[in-house]
Amino acid sequence: MNASRIALVTGANQGLGRALAEGLAARMTPDDLVLLTGRGHRRVTDAAREVTRLPGTRARVEGRVLDVTDTDAIARLAEDLRARYGGVDVVVSNAVARLLPGESQAERADEFIDVANTATHAILRSFAPVLRPGGRLLVVASSLGTLGHLDPRLHHLFDGASLEQVEYAVESWRSAIHTRTAAQAGWPTWLNVPSKVAQVAAVRAVATERREHDLATGTLIASVCPGMVDTATSRPWFSDYRQAQSPAQAAGAVLDLIFAEHVHPALYGELVRFGKVLPWHDGTPPVEQDRMLTP
Repeated sequence: MNASRIALVTGANQGLGRALAEGLAARMTPDDLVLLTGRGHRRVTDAAREVTRLPGTRARVEGRVLDVTDTDAIARLAEDLRARYGGVDVVVSNAVARLLPGESQAERADEFIDVANTATHAILRSFAPVLRPGGRLLVVASSLGTLGHLDPRLHHLFDGASLEQVEYAVESWRSAIHTRTAAQAGWPTWLNVPSKVAQVAAVRAVATERREHDLATGTLIASVCPGMVDTATSRPWFSDYRQAQSPAQAAGAVLDLIFAEHVHPALYGELVRFGKVLPWHDGTPPVEQDRMLTP
């Protein structure tokens, strides 16, 4: 028997992704299915079992191994969900490569870009077409994803770009890192800035193409900023965690957006933080010495 609703979260065996999977499983019904995905079979299996056993869990929870750097695997999973269930209702793209302050940004660039950007492009391309009416497709980004955080010389690469143009810009950035010409072209050393801008630009590109249809069916595609979250990925970058949220707290606003009966059209295609739009052109390029993560 097909599940009533299908939800999928990437990077879901720990941190914010795990909290989102837990929240979905608690707010959905016993007929619904939450797919908790990650790269490692043991970690995914253990996480799915643990979420299933939580007192508040109502929906069915299944672990699925999904390496988001494998774009063919993303496409196969989307097609499988379309064939089995007629589509999917909630997709949260949350996977991120862990980067420590002492590591070389340039040496980790390929992995970081593959996980954060190439995977985001593949999820948008594969899952947007199988998103059922009234569904939600959200990409977890950050407040660094607004265009103003980039050098003005780079704005034309992302402002009003199609998904293909965003992909080209990302690969140009990658190439500039390899050829050691990134700084000369205006790219910041810190990978998180162009990566987040590119994520938000990719969402905006897909949303622009689908806006009329999605608004007519109550469907939402957007990027979301969860705010400062205390996770293993972010903790090494902060000196003061007094204002940080737990993953469960940070998941709350994202889940409220997912389960909102009516979403204001102004949120469609935008970067949303705590229910409000972060304007696309806001922000200023970060000082290179300031490597703190911005929520």
